[in-house]
Amino acid sequence: MTPYRFVSGTIPLLVSMPHVGTGMPDALADRLAPAARDLPDTDWHVDALYDFLGGLGASVIVATRSRYLVDLNRPADDASLYPGQTTTGLFPDTTFAGGPVWAKPVTAAERSAFRADIWQPYHDRIAAELARLRDRFGHALLWDAHSIAPVLPRLFDGRLPDLNLGSNGGLSCPPPVARAVLAAAGDDYTAVLDGRFKGGHITRHYGRPAERVFALQLELSQATHLAEGPPPRLDPAKAGALRPVLRRMIETFLSAAAEHVAALPPAAPLPESPR
Repeated sequence: MTPYRFVSGTIPLLVSMPHVGTGMPDALADRLAPAARDLPDTDWHVDALYDFLGGLGASVIVATRSRYLVDLNRPADDASLYPGQTTTGLFPDTTFAGGPVWAKPVTAAERSAFRADIWQPYHDRIAAELARLRDRFGHALLWDAHSIAPVLPRLFDGRLPDLNLGSNGGLSCPPPVARAVLAAAGDDYTAVLDGRFKGGHITRHYGRPAERVFALQLELSQATHLAEGPPPRLDPAKAGALRPVLRRMIETFLSAAAEHVAALPPAAPLPESPR
């Protein structure tokens, strides 16, 4: 199994979905702890939720492997994205709810292989596609698409807002552009910018406004699009109401970035993919 699916688009936007994958080799699936066997921390059906991207002409990269093997939205050195807060690492050993991921832990050699065979190719593709888009259009946009359960006491207090937009405190995307995207969410959903989720490694590493690459992460509460109760199922009515909002936010990202980019200094070379 290849570590991702990829479609090259015709507009200056790449949408990344690093936590959609459920692929797990049988030998490793047998080693999962009971709490992790159903892969509860997957971003369920996010790819189906964004099914309008092809019509927009966006480039899309979608992970095929489970985040329990290696988390594509964590840095290669496994440095914490939220120092002092509870989170999960590059090689998760605990579920979001706090249970163990592995009944028999993966070895150092297996982790090294996951990083080389899954994590690195995903990031190589992101880096190459952003470079292509910027070369063609003069700027490139990255939208990192996620979802999470609305209530997870181990990770955050209370109930999560519906739409959690992250710009790493304005470092990965110019604040006027991020605020325009937030405003495009409208009033039907609760929405916040740079709240509990400010953007993971993908947003923080690739978002470089001075180099004309803007990155945003959107963490969706799964209450906005999943039916209640297991197994995780896309609710057609909820998804139908949410899709136009997501499309409007992405279209605003495109238009607001295009208006902003002319005022930026000349672009510098993009960094190589991290290793």
